Amino acid sequence: MPTPSLPSRRGLLFGTAAVSAGALLTGCTSNENNDKDTDARQADVAEDKPGKPVTIGFAGPQADHGWLNAINEMATSRAEKYSDVTLETTEGSNDTAQQIGQIETLINKKVDVLVVLPADGKALTQVGLKAMRAGIPVVNLDRIFASPQAYRCWVGGDNYGMGLNAGRYIGERLKDKKNAKVVELAGMDNLELTRQRTQGFDDALKNYPNIEKVARQAADFTVESGQAKMAQLLRAVPEFDALWNHDDDQGVGAERAIEQAGRDEFFMVGGAGSRHAMDAIKADDTVLKATVLYPPTMAASAIDLARALGQGKGISGLAEFEIPASLTLYSAVVTKDNVDQYLPTGFR
Repeated sequence: MPTPSLPSRRGLLFGTAAVSAGALLTGCTSNENNDKDTDARQADVAEDKPGKPVTIGFAGPQADHGWLNAINEMATSRAEKYSDVTLETTEGSNDTAQQIGQIETLINKKVDVLVVLPADGKALTQVGLKAMRAGIPVVNLDRIFASPQAYRCWVGGDNYGMGLNAGRYIGERLKDKKNAKVVELAGMDNLELTRQRTQGFDDALKNYPNIEKVARQAADFTVESGQAKMAQLLRAVPEFDALWNHDDDQGVGAERAIEQAGRDEFFMVGGAGSRHAMDAIKADDTVLKATVLYPPTMAASAIDLARALGQGKGISGLAEFEIPASLTLYSAVVTKDNVDQYLPTGFR
């Protein structure tokens, strides 16, 4: 698919230097001197214009899902934007031993910075530690390592917040409906991210005593599983008011099951932010009315952060001289009212 065009981060992430908040007052009344004092306390930030050359090693899992494919594309296109960045990529793998070997190859190549989306965060912690001990800073993308010593910076989505915002959106739409019923089509229950999404959803619904979650099924992020598990939900619950589906890819199958059953008495909220879901929301001719983002743009942000690390610089908008230790992305709710804003980031 064509790579979505991302907005420039100049002035947002790595643009003009940030002025330190709380600058100390001096006895001098000269504006020139005050400006010099302020400049001395500004972080040296990475900018869009070329700087010190940086080689970034990128290792991710196999792109067997639309979101993962978008992660790879976002990382590659972001690196291409910078003439001072060379991106060394590995062939994506879901085999932890193979991914560890690929990362070790990047370490042996002495790349300046590593960006790693591990197939399994816990299983790859040791190789993250190895890179850090070799003096190669690691940007841990989304699936977190078991030890903070294994990375310099973590950037990723908010699974709990994703469920929380889905629940809030549904709650606000149903808050005036007596005895409202909702169902949940979750992802893989053996994954912590699925449990976090469900917990956030349940916690949000506690604020709406008129709403009851009457059924839940766990799929596995595929179209086929989404269709099969949604069919089971539809047979088990003859009538309900809202559905939250954790993943837009499996949502394609869920939509097929809904259409085959001829059901339309409820509205559906998706998850992750696929282009298909956004197109359906914009058209407004199906039960799908919203999706909660788990933005693959985090990969582009990871490249930006890695570049700043490699150049020994900070980021604008913050007074600190170093990049943050972690960056959690917000899970916005995309509806018909704001879908045009998010369409360029929708993944296929």
